[in-house]
Amino acid sequence: MERTERRAFELVSCNTHEGDQSVNSHVMTGLAAAVVVISIAVAVSGPLATDPLATAPIAVDGDESVSSGSPVTSNPVEVGYVGWGRDLNAALATSKESGRPVFLLFQEVPGCTGCREFGQTVLTHPLMVEAIEDEFIPVLVYNNVVGKDERIREQFKEPAWNFQVVRFLDGSSKDVIPRKDKVWTIGALAGRMVQALEARSRPVPRYLHALEAEFNTDRHASGAFAQHCFWIGEAKLGGIEGVVMTEAGWIEEREVTRVVFDRDKIDIATLAAKARAMECADKVYAPEDQRSKLAAAASQSGLSSGELTGDYRRAKLTDQKHQILSWPEIHKLPGITEMQKTKINALAKEDRSKALAWLSPRQRAALLTSAKPKALQDG
Repeated sequence: MERTERRAFELVSCNTHEGDQSVNSHVMTGLAAAVVVISIAVAVSGPLATDPLATAPIAVDGDESVSSGSPVTSNPVEVGYVGWGRDLNAALATSKESGRPVFLLFQEVPGCTGCREFGQTVLTHPLMVEAIEDEFIPVLVYNNVVGKDERIREQFKEPAWNFQVVRFLDGSSKDVIPRKDKVWTIGALAGRMVQALEARSRPVPRYLHALEAEFNTDRHASGAFAQHCFWIGEAKLGGIEGVVMTEAGWIEEREVTRVVFDRDKIDIATLAAKARAMECADKVYAPEDQRSKLAAAASQSGLSSGELTGDYRRAKLTDQKHQILSWPEIHKLPGITEMQKTKINALAKEDRSKALAWLSPRQRAALLTSAKPKALQDG
C-alpha cells in the first residue's frame, strides 16, 4: 500500500495542468479518486482490482475492415463510446502490419469535470468514434493508476493525474506527429487525426475532413447572397470548395443564401465572384470585418453590397436544403453534420454517387436500411 499512498500524496502537489480548466476542481476530484484507489489497494493488495475495459473490443484485423459501429456505452464516461484496446504491444504489431497509426489516449479515470466533458462530447460523436476505430488502432492508458498503465505512462514521459492527451504512434512506437497539449475539442482532435493520417500517407476520409472544417469555428466567416431563389442558391453555393454550410433566409424581404465558409480555403471576395458567375448573387451582405475585402470585388463584378446584421432571418424549415427535402432518412443518420447535409444537398440532383461520398461507411450502411428517395433512384 506504500506506493499507492505515495501516488495520493503526489496528487496533492500536482501542478501538471495547463489551460483554462479548473485545477482546483481537478485536484479535488483526483483526491476523491485517490481515496477510492487506496481503499481498493487495501482490499486486494494491489492496484485496481478490475479493469472496466478489460473486455472492450479492438479492431485488429485487416486494413480494409470496418467495425460494427455499435457504441460501447458501458465505458467509463471519461473515454466515450470508443471500443478501446488495452494491449499496446498488440496494437503496435497491428500498426506495423496494417499501416494504421495507433491512437493512444492517456486519460484520468475517474476524472475531473474536463475529463468527463471530453469523454461525453468528443469521444461520443458517432463520426469521431468511427474514425478512431476504423482509421486508427485505439488504445487507452489510465494516467492515474499503477502497474502496466504507469509503466506505459512513464515510457512516454506523460504526467500522472493529467488532462487527456492523445498520441499518434507508428508500429515502432514513435510519434507520427509531435505531441500536443490542450487538444480538447472535436475540431482540434479531428485536425490532429487528419495530420496523423497524412503523415503516414494514409487516405483521409472525406467525412473526417468535413468534421474538422465544421468544428474549427475559429476559421469560419459568413456572408449572405441575394438571388431570385434560395433553393437554387443553397444547391449551387453549397458545392463550392471552402463552403462549410448554407442556410436559406431573408434580408430586406429578399431571398438570400447565408453561407459559412472556411477562411483558410476561400475569402469573401472569391466567394462573391464565384456566386456571381453562377448567377446566385446580385447583392452580397457581409459582416463589418469582411466588408473591406468584399468592396473591390463587388465593384468589379457589378455587385452591390450591404452589411450582414441582425436583420437577417432564417427561412422556414421546409425551405431548407430543398434538394434533399424528400430524403428525410439523411437527416436521421448517426452523427450527420451540417456540412455533410450542405454538400449532399448541392450534389443530390447532379450525381448521386458524389453526394453519397460525403457520408461515412457506417452512415452509408445505415442508409441502405432506409427507403431511397425517388430523386436518387437509378435510371
